[in-house]
Amino acid sequence: MVIYRLPLGLSVNHPKRSFCPTCKYEIPMSQNIPLFTWLALRGKCRNCKAPIAARYFVVELMTAILFTLVAWVVIQRAGGSAWSLEQLAILPLWFMMAAFVAMTFIDAEHMIIPLGLTVSGTLAGFMAAALMPSLPDMVAWTSPAPSWAGGLYQSLIGWVIGFFGLWAVVLFGKLAFGRKELKFDEAVDWHLEEPKTEEETIVFHMGEEKIEWWDIFFRKSDKLLIDAKSIMLNGEKIEAGKIVIRENEIELPDGRKIELEAVDSLGGTSASAVIPREAMGMGDVHLMGMIGAFFGWSGVLFTLLSSSLYAIAAAALGRVGFGMRLPYGPFLVLGAITWLLGGWKLAEWYFDALR
Repeated sequence: MVIYRLPLGLSVNHPKRSFCPTCKYEIPMSQNIPLFTWLALRGKCRNCKAPIAARYFVVELMTAILFTLVAWVVIQRAGGSAWSLEQLAILPLWFMMAAFVAMTFIDAEHMIIPLGLTVSGTLAGFMAAALMPSLPDMVAWTSPAPSWAGGLYQSLIGWVIGFFGLWAVVLFGKLAFGRKELKFDEAVDWHLEEPKTEEETIVFHMGEEKIEWWDIFFRKSDKLLIDAKSIMLNGEKIEAGKIVIRENEIELPDGRKIELEAVDSLGGTSASAVIPREAMGMGDVHLMGMIGAFFGWSGVLFTLLSSSLYAIAAAALGRVGFGMRLPYGPFLVLGAITWLLGGWKLAEWYFDALR
């Protein structure tokens, strides 16, 4: 439900019940039992018989497996089966896994990571660190028995290193890669899409390209250049030519400058445009901060290394060409899960071998 609704700007609370995307039939509880209902209905809506994507079954099964693995990790780190306060960390960790699953599928399909998931996930990371202080330092490099305050401190350090470390990568990537030119054999439609919610941003569309505002304008000097064959501004046709779009203003071919706030709609046709080339989106930066809040600075470093290896392997196996866009969020998620499920033991073994 989250994977379907968030990218479309739909509320996750209204309507409260799940519904069929085809006929809008609200699904009763008896027909909304994870895994079992999809099998019983043979992947079809009972009301209109429209197919229900297998992705729903896959997401539910994946979430169930990850929740089980989290429970196992928490019980082991809390000292076995006896109940303890540390075992309450299972709740924010379950939230983390649910958010990871949602982010993975959303980023893979839409190339975005919703800010609401990463911000709430970061807060859940601080909570998990306070409940289980060893979580942000699983290798115990800082202290073998940290207090809740020590765990929270390591969590905060992890967030700082994760967020600002990857933010620096984005910044230097912008400087290194410079600009990206879009070229088409014939003029294609382009337009600016206004955000549907406060958490979303303006999106630039040109042909099949879709780029978020914060991935275009990272520095004050960044500008989007469009060699427009036609221009429609606020429903009126204006002189064609080169249009310059900055973060907060638009410069028209006749030299006029208009504040972005005064623009209700802007679009037209063009065969070429030049945009600042992005190395990575800010959604990945917030996700890395969230991972740091859960697993500290050591988890951040492991996640960055392992996610890079995962991405290289996926690009090689998928024969992804150089310069083609590849969502990085799923690989960060995979790296973080690897760390939680035993990657920290690999780091411990490696550095012990260096002594």
